[in-house]
Amino acid sequence: MVKLLAEKLVQYADRDDVIVLGLPRGGVPVAYEVAKRLGAPLDVFIVRKLGVPGFEELAAGAIASGGVRVLNEDVMRAIPHAEEAIEAVTTRETAELARREQEYRDGRLAPELRDRVVILIDDGLATGATMRAAVKALRQSGAAKIVVAVPVGPPDTCREFEEEADETICLSRPEFFQAVGQYYEDFSQTSDDDVRELLTTAAQKISGDQQ
Repeated sequence: MVKLLAEKLVQYADRDDVIVLGLPRGGVPVAYEVAKRLGAPLDVFIVRKLGVPGFEELAAGAIASGGVRVLNEDVMRAIPHAEEAIEAVTTRETAELARREQEYRDGRLAPELRDRVVILIDDGLATGATMRAAVKALRQSGAAKIVVAVPVGPPDTCREFEEEADETICLSRPEFFQAVGQYYEDFSQTSDDDVRELLTTAAQKISGDQQ
C-alpha cells in the first residue's frame, strides 16, 4: 500500500523544490518510503491532537508547529466548560510538541518551507483533525503547494481535504471505515527512536547524494 502511494506521487520525483513531511509518529515510516522513492528530503511536521479530557481518543482539535491551533466546533459545543478544559490540554500538548521538535531533529534545523512543494503524509486519516492543523500551519509558512497523501481514509474526510489542500491522494476510501489500523498487516507502535533513526538515515542519504 505504501509503495502504491509513492507511485501516485512519482511526478514529484527528483525535483529540488519538493520536501516530504511525515506526521509523527505513524506517518514517518510511510513518509520515509515515499521520500526514498522520490529522491526528496524527509522531515517531520509535528502536530498534536487535543483530546477531550476523559475521552482522549475524541479530538476536540489539534495544534501544529508554528503555534497553530484548530478546533472542532461540534465537539467543543458538547464539552462542559470547553474553553477551560481545552486550554489545559493545549498547554500540556504544546510542551510535548516542543519536546518532540527537539528530540526528533537531533540538532538539525527545521526546514525552510516557503515556496516549496510540501508532500504531507500520515499513515491514514480518521477525523482529519491533526492533518487539518498541519495544512493550516503550512499555509501560514508560505508553502507553494500542499499535497496531502495517505494510504487510507473515510470518503467524507478525504473529500474535505480535496477542498483544503492543493492536491489530495487518499489511496483507499472504504465506505465502512472504522480505524486506520485495520488496513495494515502490521500496525505496531512507532517509537520516538524509530522516528529519529529514519530521519537521521534520510538526512545522511541526502547529504551523501550531494557530495
